[in-house]
Amino acid sequence: MREISYSEAVRESMSQMMREDEDVYILGEDIGVYGGAFGVTSGMIDEFGPERVRITPISEAAISGCAVGSAMTGMRPILEIQFSDFVVIAMDNIVNQAAKMRYMFGGKAKVPMVVRLPSGSGAGFAAQHSQSLEAWMTHIPGLKVVQPSNAYDAKGLLAAAIKDDNPVMFYEHKMLYNVKSEVPEELYEIPLGVADIKREGKDVTIIATGLMVNRALEAAEQLAAEGIDVEVIDPRTLVPLDEKAILQSVKKTGRVLVAYEAVKRNGFGTEIVSLIAESDAFDYLDAPILRLGGAEAPIPYNPELEKAAIPQVHDIYQKCLELLNR
Repeated sequence: MREISYSEAVRESMSQMMREDEDVYILGEDIGVYGGAFGVTSGMIDEFGPERVRITPISEAAISGCAVGSAMTGMRPILEIQFSDFVVIAMDNIVNQAAKMRYMFGGKAKVPMVVRLPSGSGAGFAAQHSQSLEAWMTHIPGLKVVQPSNAYDAKGLLAAAIKDDNPVMFYEHKMLYNVKSEVPEELYEIPLGVADIKREGKDVTIIATGLMVNRALEAAEQLAAEGIDVEVIDPRTLVPLDEKAILQSVKKTGRVLVAYEAVKRNGFGTEIVSLIAESDAFDYLDAPILRLGGAEAPIPYNPELEKAAIPQVHDIYQKCLELLNR
């Protein structure tokens, strides 16, 4: 099977969905000739024209309002927020409008929109352009939250998100855009709410999200050389969450590490820990659950400090050893 990058997979999914459904369109800052801040929409305006690749003013409040309104009146917008950090400017439209309209109208109104959010650190964009704010979104009833860790998942999950009749927050890690994996040419969907076992094991379970999935897999390979068999679970969607897959893995291994890039305090990993603690899987644990998250600090510009602010492969490796020694 051919290999394409994460950004190519996202672009291909959007293009195929736009060919299939004329109600699908994209909007955002500099997404036309420039191709967006990370080149994800490159060339799309040539095929679909300015009516369906809408270049907007620099106003996340205005862009999100347009997306919500058009979604409620029959369109399926894909809104690109240039950096995920800027979603805070669009929070009223997303949190108080998009997330609540279907409920407030008794299911008669639909808000089928996708908000694409280039997120995370590692590219030297500093404190205001490098955050991981996905846990905020998971707190809001009515929003679905997706966080693909590779190109294959990104293409399939995005297609499912575009077809969904609810607003979907779609987190794309900037450091994954150039990472390639095998991706089918045809359009396909990965259902929202289905986790994936990226690596099977019996000694330790790592539940990781986004970029941390790749780092967990690398740490697992290092641990395998020492005879330690690590299972890596990728939830893929944070809301809805595949609780069954997580709890089954916990029962199998008895030791759990939750790894995520966002600030450790109140990050999404805290929800996973609570899920396990409140279930019968808790009785299967042979050691306390460990969390590994980012430092409680803004993301630094300095590359070495930036690296120190979020979990690295070595940190995951060390935490697994700590679990096994408890």
